[in-house]
Amino acid sequence: MSIQYFIDFYRPFYMNKQQSQGFIGQLVAEILSGVRDGLSKFSGLSRIAVIYQLDAGSELSICDPQDLLRGYETKIRATLFDEAMKPFKSAHNLQNQHYSEIDRDINQVELDGVISYGGQSGPVFYQMWFCDHNPEILSTGPIKRWLGHAALRFSHDVANGEELYTGISGWFLREFATHAVLDQIVLEHKRTLGLDSQFEIYSILSAILGIANIREESKSPHGKLVFIDPALIDSLDFMVRFDKLELPLLDNYKHVRKLLQAVHKLPNKLVSDGSNIIGIARGRIPQFHLTADFRGLFGFLKVNGQRICSFADGAYVAKTQQAKLFEIEEILYDFDLDSSVRASLFHIAASIVHYAQKENFGCSIVLDLSDPLTEIAGQNLEASLDLERSNLLELAFDLARVDGSLQVCRDRHLHRFGCLLDGPSIKTEDLSRGARYNSALRFTARNLQTIIIVVSSDRPVSVICNGLEYSSSYAHFSGRNKKLKPLPLVQWLEG
Repeated sequence: MSIQYFIDFYRPFYMNKQQSQGFIGQLVAEILSGVRDGLSKFSGLSRIAVIYQLDAGSELSICDPQDLLRGYETKIRATLFDEAMKPFKSAHNLQNQHYSEIDRDINQVELDGVISYGGQSGPVFYQMWFCDHNPEILSTGPIKRWLGHAALRFSHDVANGEELYTGISGWFLREFATHAVLDQIVLEHKRTLGLDSQFEIYSILSAILGIANIREESKSPHGKLVFIDPALIDSLDFMVRFDKLELPLLDNYKHVRKLLQAVHKLPNKLVSDGSNIIGIARGRIPQFHLTADFRGLFGFLKVNGQRICSFADGAYVAKTQQAKLFEIEEILYDFDLDSSVRASLFHIAASIVHYAQKENFGCSIVLDLSDPLTEIAGQNLEASLDLERSNLLELAFDLARVDGSLQVCRDRHLHRFGCLLDGPSIKTEDLSRGARYNSALRFTARNLQTIIIVVSSDRPVSVICNGLEYSSSYAHFSGRNKKLKPLPLVQWLEG
């Protein structure tokens, strides 16, 4: 074994608990910024905070540079302090143990709308990491694994001390997405079977991204590729099994992409043991398995049928790949509308957007809330279409393909399609965006009773009102608005 191994293992027995505050502050800042930057790419704009206590005799500290935990003071105070504002006493059960042993059986600070993860280790008596629970994520699992690794890196760096500090923790946590997904899969495998997986999971995750990037006849892949433990293969209901001497290799991405065409529009699945493609199966798979569900420009990764993340553009992300359109809901509340009208308009707009995203075409929708109706150059209809009728809403889906915008009004009817939006140039235009986007900015700047939803063919959705792109209140915080400097928790609670 290497000298470094013994240094890492025995250092907790001899470490100086009184680390300099400057060094601890540096560790917190680097890990926190790494997690923040990494999660912002994985799950959307994220705020990160940490509460920690190095040993039982030291004070609790907090680093919350973006006020993630503001508003939860009462819950934090009740969880961590007694009536005299003294931290609740608990044993340091892992004192002098290796840094990698982390006990989760501590005072958990669980907050609505916030994901948290932490524990106690030999070098760190208490630590709890927090991040936003973005409403557009598929699963909190990989994010908890990410926060768990932040706790591990903090424990490791405190154990090593200043003289052995490498400074890599923050950089590693910025690029932790695939590792977080892998750790979640390993956890689910142990929960289900209680065994270590025989899969080469990292190779499988790499293969999924490789296959997703290959086009066949100019089309992105569709279909399901299921991975199952080699010992369980024979339990599947195979429609076709390939000759054992000629099994296609999983790492031959182009070949696998071609085979996916055989399950393109059917409920059947292509089956792999993690190394080869075994055949095509049907029916339910009761055992532990992974599924890569290819949907064209994006896809979903499932564990036992439950989505844990999606993949697109060569990376794993937590997002649903379907616009939630919270911005439309928020803007509609600014208008004097009956609640049933508001809900119906939101349903109509969201349905058209989701269809356009599914079919990969761009379009724009004008929600015209003015009375009388705004005059827009476009294709008039002899009788407007009632979009609360499902068959007419489906017709509107395909009318959205026509160049120009749909005009939907308070009465929930489609009055025009192929509308040409115009207006004088304004300062908020973005020349890096297309004509559809900038026309919407100009039009809404002049017509204040309109909301325009712009869908790009590559899936981004913009909601525009009053000449500006609207951002949900969820995202109304700056990514780097304060210094990453820890404070005593008692001082922070006092405001």
